[in-house]
Amino acid sequence: MDEKIIIAGFGGQGVLSLGQFIAYAAIADGKEVTWLPSYGPEMRGGTSNCSVVISDRPVASPIISAPDCLIAMNKPSLYKFQDRVRSGGTIIVNKTLIPDIIERKDVKVIYIDAGDLSLKAGNPKTANIVVLGAYVKQSGLFSKELVSEMITKKFISKPKLIPANLSALDLGYNFA
Repeated sequence: MDEKIIIAGFGGQGVLSLGQFIAYAAIADGKEVTWLPSYGPEMRGGTSNCSVVISDRPVASPIISAPDCLIAMNKPSLYKFQDRVRSGGTIIVNKTLIPDIIERKDVKVIYIDAGDLSLKAGNPKTANIVVLGAYVKQSGLFSKELVSEMITKKFISKPKLIPANLSALDLGYNFA
């Protein structure tokens, strides 16, 4: 089993954190993982992306040429990476910032209004966690409960953030 994911968006959208949550969940599930961040010097507001490779065996390289899944949080990221997704793969589109319709017919596309759902969760900064929930559901790689544990551990020093993040995970999972 190999799963190759590219997550991309603006700096400050939680793109790298989203990749880390997927990586941590895979590690907790006993998988081999690489997580490779990439961002420009602009940081917040500039583009950023990360690659996550999950496997049952040691990962030879963190470089992904044809991802199984693209999570696009903004339009420039969608157009930069959508053609690289392998045929039969999945593209998760944050339709809050990307109103466009994907023309490809050989991939599964999930359009999720991460901004609206994050507001329903109680914190507009949880759009990345909404998308995480959708990814967890569509991939079936690990349980929502396992990811909930990762979120709780990540925010243990900021307990006020835990309920909104868990709510965002549920909303994204149930949407997908």
